[in-house]
Amino acid sequence: MSTSSKRHAASAWALGGLILLTVNLRAAITCIAPLLTHLQHTFHLTAFTTSILTTLPVLCLGIFAALAPPLARRIGTEATLTLALALITGGILLRTVTATPALLAGTTLAGAGIAIGNVLLPTVIKQHFADRVGTLTGLAMTLMATSGALAAGLAVPLDHTAGWQTALAIWAIPSATGALLWGPFARPGNGNRRKNLPTRTAGPALTRSPLAWAVAAFLGLVSLTFYVLVSWLPDIMKTNGVSPAQAGTMMSVMLLTGIPLGYLIPVIATRLDNQKPLVIAVTALKITGLAGLLLAQHTPWLWVILLGLGTGSAFPLAVTLLTLRSPDPQTAARLSGMAQTSGYLLAGTGPFMIGLLHSASGSWALPLLILIGAAVPETAVGLKAAQNGFVARTPEPRHEIPRQRETVAS
Repeated sequence: MSTSSKRHAASAWALGGLILLTVNLRAAITCIAPLLTHLQHTFHLTAFTTSILTTLPVLCLGIFAALAPPLARRIGTEATLTLALALITGGILLRTVTATPALLAGTTLAGAGIAIGNVLLPTVIKQHFADRVGTLTGLAMTLMATSGALAAGLAVPLDHTAGWQTALAIWAIPSATGALLWGPFARPGNGNRRKNLPTRTAGPALTRSPLAWAVAAFLGLVSLTFYVLVSWLPDIMKTNGVSPAQAGTMMSVMLLTGIPLGYLIPVIATRLDNQKPLVIAVTALKITGLAGLLLAQHTPWLWVILLGLGTGSAFPLAVTLLTLRSPDPQTAARLSGMAQTSGYLLAGTGPFMIGLLHSASGSWALPLLILIGAAVPETAVGLKAAQNGFVARTPEPRHEIPRQRETVAS
């Protein structure tokens, strides 16, 4: 086989790997909320344990994100992705065991795998598809949103027809397939094994960078709102008199509504001099949707659709900013690791605190007001992260290169 043919085959294989990676980065999380009432009865969960269950996936995204860059440096990006998908598969299967420790441990394992995959997603795009960042990021976000929406929408019907264990276990199929596809790339001696890897998980240049921290904070606040809604929107709707099946459908519709913009936002963002108009638009959509849930409960579908447009655009924009603010794959991995560690630790407080506030107040009014208030700092850091420029370049291993200063143009 010629060098050109090998290159095209490797690119096609990487594209297939990227597709299977992204479809596994939400489904294992979004399938839980529609089944929450059933799981509470099956496992006899207290309100506190239920809050832990809804918070655990997001906390895992923050806690385990920091492991991705050093793992990729030590064993290679492809081997790390294989491990991540294997963890997702194992976690999904473990939580089908009817025991609360297995439910929590399985959620932790799946969350760890998702965290590692999340961090390395921008690296895969920057490394294999540097000339198609907007298009491939848009494709990844579309597939991620689609799988998340399907997992939410199918959870209750699958529960009714085949049981809650099947509703959870079915998502082990794409994750196991993804692990098998990335596996050949991870073989010892593979030429891609140590190509374009980060030299360290974080460095002084990033931790001293206001631009890097703005990207991290924007990702965190965007994710906080998203995962609060993923965790509690069905309960909010059921409190307003919606049936459990329709509440699950509403969350699925929220996720599905954002799919077209999830593809378009990264493409548009890469063509703009700065992304400030997009930041303003997506936060305005979320504020309107949240205010509608609070003040006009008789038109819930309108607010669900607006929240779908807002959250469906905000997360792809945040991920795109990770790539746009990075001058190379190494820096993309470091910035992604830093942003997702700090960002998801911030986001992880959301579902837990909102759940406790709801339990304490007996109403969703205060939690919704807090989410509306969170849009103010989200807009501020988003405008900073949307400024054109790069964070400092990651130094090459074993070579001394001049340090690139952070450059920002308003």
